Amino acid sequence: MSTTQSERLRGLLEPLIAARDLDLEEIEVTPAGKRRVLRIVVDSDEGVQLDECAALSREASQVLDDSDVMGGAPYTLEVTSPGADRPLTELRHYRRAVGRLIKAQLHEGGELVARIITVDDAGLDLEVPGVKGRKPTARRVSFDEIAKARVELEFNRKPGKSDDADKRDAQHDEKIDENKEEA
Repeated sequence: MSTTQSERLRGLLEPLIAARDLDLEEIEVTPAGKRRVLRIVVDSDEGVQLDECAALSREASQVLDDSDVMGGAPYTLEVTSPGADRPLTELRHYRRAVGRLIKAQLHEGGELVARIITVDDAGLDLEVPGVKGRKPTARRVSFDEIAKARVELEFNRKPGKSDDADKRDAQHDEKIDENKEEA
């Protein structure tokens, strides 16, 4: 996708997305046989519900049909939220992951697996799990120290404090289950 097309798509779609109090995370056009796939990834502090993606898809489809930004070739439109394992690249991504376990590659080398306790403009306060019965330790990491990071999926998390991320995940799972039952 040319930079010009990317900028035009962003300029066209960002107002629709912002009007729904969502963040535009990514726009991607990829070939898929004789068609193309236009994937729009959106997110918010509260997460994104399936109904919201569907409504945004209808609005975006109309706006795209009324413009020439995609040209005349056929395409498939997908509106989605980021996956749980997406890279943490923006301050808002880290804020949304408070209470979650992350895996970070550090510029100095090495890997760090820890739970985000707090986030500010300079970095993260983390809780590094104890090994072999030892207590967890606190660690401060600045954003400059992090080469890349992503949320670690926890399948057997011990019950503890109920944080917003867990509530959001549970609501999302319930919504998916409801939609499966309706289908």
